[in-house]
Amino acid sequence: MLTIFSDAHFMKQAFLEAEKAFDADEIPVGAVVVCQNRIIARAHNQTELLNDVTAHAEMLALTAAANSLGSKYLDECTLYVTLEPCPMCAGALAWSQLGKLIYAASDGKSGFMRHGKSLLHPKTKVEQGIMANECSALLKQFFQNKR
Repeated sequence: MLTIFSDAHFMKQAFLEAEKAFDADEIPVGAVVVCQNRIIARAHNQTELLNDVTAHAEMLALTAAANSLGSKYLDECTLYVTLEPCPMCAGALAWSQLGKLIYAASDGKSGFMRHGKSLLHPKTKVEQGIMANECSALLKQFFQNKR
């Protein structure tokens, strides 16, 4: 059941961001940052639009969240992202001291978990799997369209 303030609700919001990326011909990854049950930032991949390899959904969402809070530390925030973050994004999450990371689809090829949870801040909690099938399907569709 999808209720407001649930992990499923917030992941759905991240998925809507991923769909925006898909529509813009970007790799369809979306992210939202939640603090005190309120979305304070939302973003999707914009590497093509910005011609910037660092313009991943997570990086853009972290920057927006830090600006929203007026603090570089996000220790009381949760990041919902449709794909397991890469090592670059995991490093940024560590520096932000993110409180909790929830990602949908695993990324066995480029995801940070290949290197272990040690890339994150030691206090960051991690959960995985909410809407994994839907997020994986969107990514597969995107790459099939490219072939």
